[in-house]
Amino acid sequence: MSFLRSAPWLAGLGFILGLAGYAFYQGKGWSYLSNDPRACVNCHIMRDQYESWQHSSHRNWATCNDCHMPHTFLGKWTTKAVSGLRHSVAFTTGRFPEPIVITPWNKAIALDNCVACHRRVVEQMLLRPGVHGPEDLNCTACHGNVGHRALK
Repeated sequence: MSFLRSAPWLAGLGFILGLAGYAFYQGKGWSYLSNDPRACVNCHIMRDQYESWQHSSHRNWATCNDCHMPHTFLGKWTTKAVSGLRHSVAFTTGRFPEPIVITPWNKAIALDNCVACHRRVVEQMLLRPGVHGPEDLNCTACHGNVGHRALK
């Protein structure tokens, strides 16, 4: 008898897990667990960024994750999870700007990674009086086309 009472809950749970699995399969979710930049073009809106990255000075040195994900294990996977959820909701509902715009949170991650990779170059700038650290730099203000060309 207790099984009969729990059957609707189990069926509901099975339906939700099945739907989530199907969405993960259809959305090529496994590709987002990799470091392959081609995962970023699963969504048509990222094609321009991917194409411009392929012709950029960073192509031979940095993948999308190198610039757009924190370099710590927990930071990377937390950011992937949060961004993935946010992206899946935005693309499913159709509520996103075109051209796509980086969020302030993701921009801060990218700028931290600029400084991390180019520390030897920017170290002198970081040590100037009145400059307190990497958060005071805005690399993309002058170098915004390094990883991607400017989109109109």
